[in-house]
Amino acid sequence: MTASAEPRLLLASLSGLYDRAVPLSWPLVRIAAGGILAVHGWAKVMGFANFVPVFDKMGYQPATLIVALLLVVEFVGGIAIALGLFTRLFAAAAAIEMAEITFDVYWSHGFNWTKTGYEFTLMWGLILLAIALRGGGPWSLDRAIGREL
Repeated sequence: MTASAEPRLLLASLSGLYDRAVPLSWPLVRIAAGGILAVHGWAKVMGFANFVPVFDKMGYQPATLIVALLLVVEFVGGIAIALGLFTRLFAAAAAIEMAEITFDVYWSHGFNWTKTGYEFTLMWGLILLAIALRGGGPWSLDRAIGREL
């Protein structure tokens, strides 16, 4: 069997189900990741003034600009990723954000497998990197307009 060949199904009777379901897998991942990212961005929309002092205390300067940028990446970008619009751009920006959180916030005092929290941002960063590499896919606005970054 070659690397590109699909494995044989253990229950061949499920082939019709899988033939219909497989094309839905990429939009499902993209919409879920974008939707969850947008929810996190919405918190920054609603509590912008509360986030600025937190980022200032963490040493991110200028904090107001950083929070505004994160608001755009998370809220606007999350919606765009879910819709498949400018997918690669926003997914790459969000992947970079997750890498910053993982490596600078969680691992800045030395890597520790038992320190919790990093695995969430690491997982989301890798998912967003995969979306950035793959793009919106066939069921996306990028594909509908015929242009992609």
